[in-house]
Amino acid sequence: MSLFLGVDGGGSKTAFVLLDDDGRIVAEAQTASCYYFDEGIELVGRILSQGIAAVTSSADVEVSDIDQAFFGLPGYGEVSSDVDRLNAIPGEVLGHGRYSCDNDMVCGWAGSLGAVDGINVISGTGSMTYGERRGRGHRVGGWSELFGDEGSAYWIAVRGLNAFTRMSDGRLPRGPLVELVRARVGITSDLDVIDVVMNRWKGQRGRIADLAKTVVAAAEQGDDVAAGILADASEELAEIVEATRVELGFGEDEVVPVSYSGGVFSAEPVRTGFERAVAALPARYDLRTPLFGPAVGAALYAAKRASAPLSPAALEALRSR
Repeated sequence: MSLFLGVDGGGSKTAFVLLDDDGRIVAEAQTASCYYFDEGIELVGRILSQGIAAVTSSADVEVSDIDQAFFGLPGYGEVSSDVDRLNAIPGEVLGHGRYSCDNDMVCGWAGSLGAVDGINVISGTGSMTYGERRGRGHRVGGWSELFGDEGSAYWIAVRGLNAFTRMSDGRLPRGPLVELVRARVGITSDLDVIDVVMNRWKGQRGRIADLAKTVVAAAEQGDDVAAGILADASEELAEIVEATRVELGFGEDEVVPVSYSGGVFSAEPVRTGFERAVAALPARYDLRTPLFGPAVGAALYAAKRASAPLSPAALEALRSR
């Protein structure tokens, strides 16, 4: 029996999946995020050590029993000077070199499409696409929350906070968003939102991004401004899919498989808005429900990198588990 470890690092958590070649998930674990830009790169090693210890203990195997691992790390490749260190950290934890690393976008693509040619769009804390065609990969988006990540939870949350401020001081009609934000951040004086977000939360990316859920709740309660933010998010996500198609060289006459991953797509208004936006694009897209989650995708990619991709029977077993 061969064992493949997949690690999907995201902005809010890190997921670990140990998969065998029969398509059986042997063990799973979850830890805090390994997004290291706030706390330093050594955070990555601590998080990976915790998660790997958890899955190997649960499966009653040794780290040396893992035949191949793939680590999808948030921020990988975005700071050139960090790449060598990020490449080395998993080897220090595993004690062997049977692994590879890349950005966590690869996990979403491999999981949602089963690692076939096509495009996956990720919208979680941040946003980006990753696609492959004929052995060549391409990424669009993911330029950070400060000046990118359009359509992401952070992007939605910041626009929701901006709408809250405008509603509070009369620049926009007050909708359900106002009371929902007040309750969510625990304030009675609206200006205290500055203290909460900037001083108490210290502008933490994950905590701010979580406010996207409040924007979704407001839209579901009939807030037109919140609904408009979610509609804009859907359009932004479709736009980066189209840019990815063009850069990968898919012709307008080709059918392009597209799928999605990330928590934002659990919001029905975003998911349905994205479906409409993709349908309006000029190319022929085949929008597919994700086959597997990103952590399973990471394990499938590990198997692929080991030149031992799971058989159709094993994939079917995995899908039916």
